[in-house]
Amino acid sequence: MSYTSNPTSLLMTNMKLSSLTPFVMVLYVFMVARLCYTANSRFSSSRENVELQKLLKNLNKPPVKSINSPDGDIIDCVLISHQPAFDHPLLKNHTIKMRPNHYPNPNVNDIKVSSMKNTSMDPSSSTTTQLWHSNGKCAMGTIPIRRTKVEDVLRAGSVKNYGKKKGYRFASLTSIDDELAVNEHHEYAVASTSGEYYGSKSALNLWNPRVQESNEFSLTQTWIIGGTYDSGLNTIEAGWQVYKDLYGDTNTRLFIYWTSDAYQTTGCYNLCSGFVQTNNKFAIGGSLSPTSQTDGSQQELTILIWKDGKDGDWWMQLNGEYVGYWPSSLFTYLKVRASRVDWGGEIVNRGSNGQHTTTQMGSGRFPQQWQQWYRKASYVRKVEIVDSSNYLRIPVLGTGHEPGCYDIIQRVTNDDDYWGTHFFYGGPGRNKDCP
Repeated sequence: MSYTSNPTSLLMTNMKLSSLTPFVMVLYVFMVARLCYTANSRFSSSRENVELQKLLKNLNKPPVKSINSPDGDIIDCVLISHQPAFDHPLLKNHTIKMRPNHYPNPNVNDIKVSSMKNTSMDPSSSTTTQLWHSNGKCAMGTIPIRRTKVEDVLRAGSVKNYGKKKGYRFASLTSIDDELAVNEHHEYAVASTSGEYYGSKSALNLWNPRVQESNEFSLTQTWIIGGTYDSGLNTIEAGWQVYKDLYGDTNTRLFIYWTSDAYQTTGCYNLCSGFVQTNNKFAIGGSLSPTSQTDGSQQELTILIWKDGKDGDWWMQLNGEYVGYWPSSLFTYLKVRASRVDWGGEIVNRGSNGQHTTTQMGSGRFPQQWQQWYRKASYVRKVEIVDSSNYLRIPVLGTGHEPGCYDIIQRVTNDDDYWGTHFFYGGPGRNKDCP
């Protein structure tokens, strides 16, 4: 059986024009016109269409070759020197760095033998990859970029909104519980530490949570934060997310984000101007597969982000491979250091029909007793920060969550190098304790 998105073909299936009554013919013409109007009404003016085409040109650089991914994405292999990062005015004459000058030193207290690590509880052999890899790869000297389509921008409602976090407020309060309360529509289960930091490392359990509305999302990430909302918050963010409005599907996808002015005008998701990618294997914004299964195999992303002590750039490593960096010139506070690091889950709750969303966080399960957590609730393990001496250290964490809807339970195993400081988190959203 085949399907078509062509409105003419759809309406004319098993029907001949000559047999249509005048009424049906009028109805047919109206429906075709309506479909065409819906697809173009948001960008009806010539100025808006010019802006749309300019955005697509900026994001979709001429590829050396293109790869059709099984999930419907088109991955363009673009010369590393032609990537969107260099459209940023601060990076016009930027010299690309292929490797950092310095790498964080391991935690001096790391224990080499883990009492808990065993074959039944070891996702270190994670098989997670990206779907497009099955159909090709990008050559050295190029980077993979997920092609932005017209419909991607249409879902955002405007060129200005595309790739931006909407209605987001990361407040300047020091209490994490107070901070969570003032973020309209955004709910969290996170662990946090404040101080003077130069990086973060953690292993994020990878799932495919159910998301109720297309304009809601569910994600797990790390935030590296400098400054306050009122003074021009700086953030660097990386992790995985499910976000239909942004990507057009409910796949679990790798993402990054940055801002230097509290999400007002700077920064964006993935590879807009700013982040300089050096890796030819990871398509930022690309689908990740497989994901973890309840009572089955567990998948992870290990993300390390740190500040290079020589150039001051913030480098990102994923599963042991350099991905690229955020140049220090993009930031104000993060040009010097971070003042806070967070890890955990976030969802958007639109409150449709006056009820809490059923959007899941993590695996969609609440963390319970230890024996019931693993392979059921999502986790973040081996949580570490990079200190001023460029050493990975175990932080002291505070936690915050949305009671009844999503939860977080921290566990510290100082005698266990495999799990280290870690927490289980997540939940189902709407339930009897979260109406």
